[in-house]
Amino acid sequence: MKIGDMYTNGQYLKHNPTWGADDAAWKADQIFTMIQKHGLKPATVCEAGCGSGEILWQLQQKMDRNCIFTGYDISPQAIDLACRHSNRNLTFRLADISEEKGTTYDLILLIDLIEHLEDYFEFLRILKDKSQHKILHIPLEMFAVSSLYPSFHLGQKRKVGHLHFFSRETALQVLRDLGYEVVDYQYTAGYRLPHHDYGIKDRMLSVPRRLLYPLAPDITARIFGGYSLLVLVR
Repeated sequence: MKIGDMYTNGQYLKHNPTWGADDAAWKADQIFTMIQKHGLKPATVCEAGCGSGEILWQLQQKMDRNCIFTGYDISPQAIDLACRHSNRNLTFRLADISEEKGTTYDLILLIDLIEHLEDYFEFLRILKDKSQHKILHIPLEMFAVSSLYPSFHLGQKRKVGHLHFFSRETALQVLRDLGYEVVDYQYTAGYRLPHHDYGIKDRMLSVPRRLLYPLAPDITARIFGGYSLLVLVR
């Protein structure tokens, strides 16, 4: 079985029946804030690896009503979920955007995606000329405490298909190495979402996360985890 087969044979859906829809409104808020902060006014928005399509649908409620949204995913199960949100300006395609020829957008979203890709370097190289701006959301799963529990990374691979694990520094350096200009980035605290309960160890870590983050955000994320990185590049 190929590594990516879990997204097409129903295995991923079995472990993740909502396909991330529970987090979508929160993620859309983070993305929209970044868009507004930098005065972006895209006429076309694409999400690669759109999953349930919920993020694009949530963004559509916030942005100009004439904006055109397109979601891509290689999973037929994901596209079946996403198509429930289809409308005149929001469509979904069962396809890999990196294989599309001559297709460009004003803004491409890569939300919790690159950690799933076997060769994310090549994927990001191909996408570079497909839009002026991109927004990525990258889980920061390479932190000090995680190194004490090898089962954490193995569990992330088994349950949600994460093949790569990033810190803030490695995530930003990858983008710069590929020729992207990092315009802005910020931490997002996914561990605070009420439905994210990963057990007693994670609940214990929430205490130092909350107390130390206002004083030293970088150190807190590097030691205790629980954060992702939202990055705007061009």
